[in-house]
Amino acid sequence: MKIRRLSGLHAQPGRWTRIILALLPLLLLVALYAVASQIRLADNPHDKLMPGFGKMADAFWRLATEPDRRSGEILLWMDTLASLSRLGIGMALSAVLGLLIGLNTALFPTLRAALNPLLTVLSIIPPLTLLPILFIVFGVGEEAKVMLIFIGTVFVISRDIHLATRAIPHEQIIKALTLGATQLGVVYRVVLPQIMPRLINTTRLTLGAAWLFLIAAEAVASTDGLGYRIYLVRRYLAMDVIIPYVAWITLLGFTMDWLLRLTVRWVYPWHDRDA
Repeated sequence: MKIRRLSGLHAQPGRWTRIILALLPLLLLVALYAVASQIRLADNPHDKLMPGFGKMADAFWRLATEPDRRSGEILLWMDTLASLSRLGIGMALSAVLGLLIGLNTALFPTLRAALNPLLTVLSIIPPLTLLPILFIVFGVGEEAKVMLIFIGTVFVISRDIHLATRAIPHEQIIKALTLGATQLGVVYRVVLPQIMPRLINTTRLTLGAAWLFLIAAEAVASTDGLGYRIYLVRRYLAMDVIIPYVAWITLLGFTMDWLLRLTVRWVYPWHDRDA
């Protein structure tokens, strides 16, 4: 029987070992919170800073099942739908435009010379500093929130796609042109399929930043959304609502990341083998 190494540069943990190692830090964090919460509640049963798991579960269940008295909507699902709609539209626009910019600037030298300096300057601007400008230009509606997500992620995606495209062997392009392919055919039939897995992975990596921009925009000016709800109840020190909402956002982000990973694995199985 082969004994797998569990430490060192050549460690080879098995599948179940990897699962246990992945869950262990999370379980330790939950246990640490439970102990700290119990200590605080023993000193002060009305402590709001670290509510017990039972109180947080009751608050989450209420938000997920009971209609709001004023609006008649179930708050958790209304906020989730609003936030995911903004995030989805912003990331879709960012992925499409980032792909087109990165792909074409990498393959066409004239376009690269014209746009790269501008894109470099724009990518340096901190997106959150543009939030007041976006609210002035687009108002406090959906457009400003979507634009913040778009501006905050499009340049990261375009620059990563640009680098990935430049890394493709130039011999492929020469061979395709020699065999009669048009220039646009080379871009969208030879290079694009090789870049699509990289686009999905880059989109995965920018989801964290996109969530940050979404929460910031909803906190400043919104009437619904996960970020709006967190900043609304913070004035009441409602940690029994804030912590479950943060956990819910984390679960949504993890699920989106997992689905994108599965998409690459199923649609582009050759990419995992090459990697």
